[in-house]
Amino acid sequence: MLPRSVDAVVIGSGPNGLVSAIGLADAGWDVLVLEAADTFGGAVRSSSSDGWVSDRFSSNYPLGVASPVIRALELERFGLKWGQAPLPLAHLLDADEGTAVAIHPDPEDTAKSVGADHPGDGEAWLRLYQQYVALREPLLKSLLTGWPPVAPAIKLVRKLGSAGELLRFARFMAMPMHRMGKELFAGPRGSALLAGNALHADSPLSGSVSGTMGWLLAMLAQDVGYPVAVGGSGAFSGALVARAERAGVLFAASMPVTSVEVTGGRATAVLTASGERVAVSRAVIADTSAPALYDGLLSGATIPAGLRRDLDERFEWDYPTVKLNFRLSGPIPWKAAEARSAGVVHLGGTADELVHLSADLDTGRVPAQPFLLIGQTTKSDPSRSPEGTEAVWAYAHLPRGIADDEAAEKLSGRMERAIERFAPGFGSVVIERELQRPSVLEAGNAALGFGALGGGTMQLQQQLIFRPTIGLGSPRTFVDGLYLGSSAIHPGGGVHGACGHLAARTALRDASLLGPVTRSFPTAALRRLQK
Repeated sequence: MLPRSVDAVVIGSGPNGLVSAIGLADAGWDVLVLEAADTFGGAVRSSSSDGWVSDRFSSNYPLGVASPVIRALELERFGLKWGQAPLPLAHLLDADEGTAVAIHPDPEDTAKSVGADHPGDGEAWLRLYQQYVALREPLLKSLLTGWPPVAPAIKLVRKLGSAGELLRFARFMAMPMHRMGKELFAGPRGSALLAGNALHADSPLSGSVSGTMGWLLAMLAQDVGYPVAVGGSGAFSGALVARAERAGVLFAASMPVTSVEVTGGRATAVLTASGERVAVSRAVIADTSAPALYDGLLSGATIPAGLRRDLDERFEWDYPTVKLNFRLSGPIPWKAAEARSAGVVHLGGTADELVHLSADLDTGRVPAQPFLLIGQTTKSDPSRSPEGTEAVWAYAHLPRGIADDEAAEKLSGRMERAIERFAPGFGSVVIERELQRPSVLEAGNAALGFGALGGGTMQLQQQLIFRPTIGLGSPRTFVDGLYLGSSAIHPGGGVHGACGHLAARTALRDASLLGPVTRSFPTAALRRLQK
């Protein structure tokens, strides 16, 4: 039996939902987390059998290690351990020559790899990393801890030192990846590293702010690596659940919420599929996709016409994902030595080649030569497979609007052939192969619409005050006491906990003595924008 009433209900137990629940419970609220699946963690889950561990959705967590939100929770005290491969990342360049560029734990070694053909590029890498280190703390706080990020942004400006440097940095962050690579590096290696990292998101490599995606992830790889949770991604979620339980959070699995009850313009209760009603006195936080909230949970409410139009006509998912999970009898026989010890491998070629691939995805063509993001998880965490074997996953993307099973099968074949090109004999070490089509990913986690991993495109037109639609960039909705606390809001996809943190922070502020002041203007402005 569920409690009849609580201060707050969190719908969904992905990392954002768990962070929200912890934030509210730490403030003394009674919090109930309702999860539709039979296990907690959302897209941070793993399964195990016969000595093999498989991350079912996300796997490597540089943002999880670097995020001020996650760091503040001290999850290591709740059993979380991070595993690192000898090399964080290798990017494969040429299949015939077996060449690659790699990010090493030591920036000097990375510089040697980047500058192997053009020594000046190695020096450029070190300058780039030094700039990142100088800005790291205020930058990550600006991105992940507040909205609008006034105080951290002031510190960032102070670090930059002058109006001229601020404008140069703003221009740098706005650049397309392809242009950024050309300005920074004379040769192909550094640009390829940025391009591969940029393709973790779905911004076209010739589009604005794609450079920011590539730069930030490349710098994080140099800074904290591409770690995995020892024992599987479920260990990450398990630590979050343990931290939440210590704060007093109640959990209920296999308990899908069917609707949020709205009375007098305020969220007053949630209704479950089993027919139970839980009254809510302070807040409901939805760790769901934007369509799931507005089309599903609020289907009985009157959605503002502008919001409805934006969702129907302008909301855009990120690319559908096709994921392959392999059990291998031994390591992948990569031609490139760097790939043999890397936790993450990018298979895709030069930045120019990846720009063409990006164009294919944005013009509805299934790439003939797909870009693969490959996780060699046993190299980061030997407990992932029996001794002498390797657990490996690989994913690639389909164009938006193409998420059918037939296209996924076609792409998966191209993915395996691509690995074989860079690692002749790969097929001979495959013991077992599992295909997770977009439909399978969505069935496993309803927030992954059409197999999209990011909660919606990360392109500029759906970021900041445009995420998930035209609004204020905050977790608030047009319903008082109802907050969207998933990757559908700023700052978007990635396991950093920021979206859940912002939702909890906003709910706490709105429920405070100053709440009538802090929430009245933004809520009225939001309703006006969405009319």
